[in-house]
Amino acid sequence: MKKLYLFLFLVSSISAFAQTKSVKEDVSKKAYALQDQIIAWRRDFHEHPELGNHEVRTSGIIAKYLQSLGLEVKTGVATTGVVAILRGGKPGPVVALRADMDALPVTERTPVPFASKVKTIYNGQEVGVMHACGHDSHMSILMGVADVLTSMKKDLHGTVKFIFQPAEEGLPAGEKGGAEEMVKEGVMENPHVDAVFGLHIQSYQPAGTITYRPGGDMAAVNPMKIVVTGKQAHGAYPWSSVDPIVTSAQIINALQTIVSRNLQITRNGAVVTIGAINGGNRSNIIPETVTMLGTIRTLNDDDEKMIIERVKTIVTKTAEAAGATAEVTIPFEHHYPITYNNPALVAQMLPALQATAGKENVSLRNAETGAEDFSFYEQKAPGIFIHLGGMPKGGDPAKAPAHHTPDFFIDESGFTLGVKALCNLTIDYMAAHSK
Repeated sequence: MKKLYLFLFLVSSISAFAQTKSVKEDVSKKAYALQDQIIAWRRDFHEHPELGNHEVRTSGIIAKYLQSLGLEVKTGVATTGVVAILRGGKPGPVVALRADMDALPVTERTPVPFASKVKTIYNGQEVGVMHACGHDSHMSILMGVADVLTSMKKDLHGTVKFIFQPAEEGLPAGEKGGAEEMVKEGVMENPHVDAVFGLHIQSYQPAGTITYRPGGDMAAVNPMKIVVTGKQAHGAYPWSSVDPIVTSAQIINALQTIVSRNLQITRNGAVVTIGAINGGNRSNIIPETVTMLGTIRTLNDDDEKMIIERVKTIVTKTAEAAGATAEVTIPFEHHYPITYNNPALVAQMLPALQATAGKENVSLRNAETGAEDFSFYEQKAPGIFIHLGGMPKGGDPAKAPAHHTPDFFIDESGFTLGVKALCNLTIDYMAAHSK
């Protein structure tokens, strides 16, 4: 009897494997068939970039295409966002897939024929506009995913929610938007999302590869504002002053001891940076106030709390020792949580990524102190944010044009892998969690 059960188990396992392999082959064929269209979308988006909360043309193209697939489409989410729902033919979980849509205030200088020549006014200044972080790629890939999964609708065990998000790169002062605003408007509900997946293309990672990291992948962001107030005086009589410039210099130096002396660096990294300091207007006047702007980047919640408290203590007590006062605002303007990839979900879905790209092309990556507002979705459901190679094969990562720069460049040959990865993550998750 035991032999019979073992035989039936093996037959069942082989059958399930064959079915999974067949589905992945079907996904691959459909993805390659869409390759030229995905590239065409990307080049069109690249040539006509739009800044955050102004993605009117972009979102219109996306919405029209998703409607042509027969999906339930909602527009105007968090200003210009688009959300589409695909209901599979069989019961199962809800999977959300996200792409960001906005470009950056960067003037392009790449030699490609579809380079952006768009200019606009940003924060009162005329600037060029460029997809200098790959969001044009993300949108095009997710449109391809929507096409592939819609063609398999009757066999899907669950529902897919496609999220095209505005304003990932941040907004001018006073505006609201991005993932945080989409979550507030209920994008992770109705229906409730069980898992969320996203990707980011990387200019320094070889095309055809995928990298991932369980736990803290990209940092939490806490911008900070520090105002030091002293006593103004003539520069010839400094003893009559409480000098906020000297006090600010002492504060800046003291803040550097947080990472070097308070952080357990064998566990996680962090950054405390002062990026701007403004005070005074003449060489012979000691001003009354100095204003500093900076950023705190952390990779776990405990470090975030500790560093914020240490910043506040160091700033206020250093100012007090100098006879000045200091006001600390953290966060200032906005806050992004840690992009935290659920470790159990990563372990469960890693075989899907390895089967898609080849085990040799999937690798663990180091955490980054850059940030992503995909983190807001991961606060509502377990998620995985993967990184897709966009550097021409054989390139030197150290020489690859960096993100957010005029020379940013992406090899389009990696797009098909992005389509397959998101499709297979969705299908495999549904198969494992079908109701």
